[in-house]
Amino acid sequence: MPPQPRKVSNPLFSLASDDRLVALTLDDGPDPVHTPIVLSVLEQYRLRATFFLIGENAERQPALVREIAAHGHHIANHTWSHPDLRGITDAKVRDELLRTSDLLGTTTGRTPTWFRAPGGDWSDASLRICAELGMRPMGWSVDPQDWARPGTSLITQRVLQTIGPGSIVLNHDGGGDRSQTIAALRTYLPVLLDEGYRFTAPQ
Repeated sequence: MPPQPRKVSNPLFSLASDDRLVALTLDDGPDPVHTPIVLSVLEQYRLRATFFLIGENAERQPALVREIAAHGHHIANHTWSHPDLRGITDAKVRDELLRTSDLLGTTTGRTPTWFRAPGGDWSDASLRICAELGMRPMGWSVDPQDWARPGTSLITQRVLQTIGPGSIVLNHDGGGDRSQTIAALRTYLPVLLDEGYRFTAPQ
């Protein structure tokens, strides 16, 4: 059954939560080296996350996509080739989203319900087509800029200093060497758990 269209909405930047409930999201995977390590870290702390996958990466790593889903994490759409959606035609935006959703749905048996624009660069067309394909747009409220590899300590510091009730945290498991991100996860996740934070993967 094809997904039911949704009403066009603005991106979700934080959860409606007054307590220490937060969401961890990971972009640009799956990566054959770093994603399995991230899965192991999350398994260690029994946490669920949302993985925004790039279609062309998922096409190369179908077993890894299924492994992410089998661990109970949410599989989400991050376009096929990670373009700036503001600079391409509506037809190309649709192809980027639809092709990815079709692949992820076929691979896991579940069509994605969340979409994230590369770089958080939303366009009117991307929000409209996202809704037409039955997805909701998700942004973030905590960005440690781990994609730039600023160092494990700085990634950790940025997360711990800016997180709060309802935060959506952006990290990356693909798109390059993510060893700093993995080291930061191993550092800040136990701290947040000790502080009473709980993690969710929004439906």
